[in-house]
Amino acid sequence: MNYQIPNWLIILGGCGQIFTALIYPYIRHQVFDWYNDVKQLKPLNQEIAKTYGRYIQGLNFSFGLIAILLPDQLQNHTELAIAITGLICAYWVGKVATQIAYYPMYDIPKKKLFKIGSYFMNSLFTFFAIIYTWLFSINIYQFLNL
Repeated sequence: MNYQIPNWLIILGGCGQIFTALIYPYIRHQVFDWYNDVKQLKPLNQEIAKTYGRYIQGLNFSFGLIAILLPDQLQNHTELAIAITGLICAYWVGKVATQIAYYPMYDIPKKKLFKIGSYFMNSLFTFFAIIYTWLFSINIYQFLNL
């Protein structure tokens, strides 16, 4: 039996990932006052923090583009499909695990918009983790002909 995830669902996930990349600077600046915190670091550490922020933004955007442009290839059960969906799965599952394990210790500003936004973003991250875990699992299952 050949299991498939509807392409529209993968594309929807891709749009969500691009959204997270585009909204990321706003969240850092408006919600977390990140730039002022980074200014307190030594210059090299400032650049490292900014670089990692750009990596995160770039990965989210790139994963979104891959999902939008190549939904069929993400579920064609090849070694490359397994590798890509496994990578993206690990990324989002790790993000959700980190969010659950560490972020509740910190206060997000109490504005209603930020509270609603945090639920929305956490739901998106969970959605991405589920979609890519599902894709990865189907690719492995079909590749091994189980």
